[in-house]
Amino acid sequence: MSTAPVSRATRSSARIALVTAAAALTAVTATACSTSSPHASDSAAAGSGSGKAIQVVAAENFWGSIASQLGGSHVKVTSIITNPATDPHDYEPTAADARTVAGAQYAIVNGIGYDAWADKLLASNPGSARTELKVGDLVGIKPGGNPHRWYSPDDVHQVIEKITTDYKKIDPADASYFDRQKTTFETKTLAGYNKLIADIKAKYAGTPIGASESIVTPLAEGLGLKMLTPETFLDAMSEGSDPTAKDKATIDQQIKNKKIKIYVYNSQNSTPDVQAQVKEAKAEGIPVATLTETLSPAGATFQQWQTTELQGIEQALAKATGK
Repeated sequence: MSTAPVSRATRSSARIALVTAAAALTAVTATACSTSSPHASDSAAAGSGSGKAIQVVAAENFWGSIASQLGGSHVKVTSIITNPATDPHDYEPTAADARTVAGAQYAIVNGIGYDAWADKLLASNPGSARTELKVGDLVGIKPGGNPHRWYSPDDVHQVIEKITTDYKKIDPADASYFDRQKTTFETKTLAGYNKLIADIKAKYAGTPIGASESIVTPLAEGLGLKMLTPETFLDAMSEGSDPTAKDKATIDQQIKNKKIKIYVYNSQNSTPDVQAQVKEAKAEGIPVATLTETLSPAGATFQQWQTTELQGIEQALAKATGK
């Protein structure tokens, strides 16, 4: 993650222009199936009702993991952001990404300004045959809102429902297969994830916490935890800009006076300010939990990743409260 005090809205216009031009050219020449990609293909292509797997591109691998598991053998999913060291906000797409988008029948992007580069790739490769899902539009979060929707349990389930619906429209002959995949995913695959969320909410709702950035906010809301860190600080850290001295002082007091029970931070965006807060929290005996912006390790599934993080938060809450 970027640690420089530069707004993540800053983009390399020349770079985007070059890739857009390449993407436009690719749209003319690409086939419906990209045969090579430097990124992860999350599921193997196999026969569907039409005899071909649905070609899916996901801007980020957390959505790609879900799309892959919902589609099973009837989809081939390629995620563009797969490296945990890559900042999705500032990613600069390649010509290979343009080829992948040009050949996709279904595209999943986060939206809400999180992956503006993906919007540009889609716009440069218009195709009436491609179905597009913008998560922000689906869940009703407008530009300027918190873009980290994969940390909202309710939003994750909305995305699951929508992806399944879209798969059935693209490949109606396999509609019953996609329904079965969805049922299995929600009731069995996500059983541990769902139980942890329910257990934490039941046991620790209302517990005050601190956090390093706004990525934690949707999860805190989903778990019923009370976020005390100033929203202006959370947003500044997520956007890569300098937090105010007032906000840092407020957080220092919250830690020293133990107004927060635990501190949760994004280990992929650990700036000097965040490192200082983590150190201070530990010194005061406040348990610290971590999460990451993208799948970590990169080969993990969505549920493996989220379950590990939720277990860490649950353990920190148990230590802090004695419950």
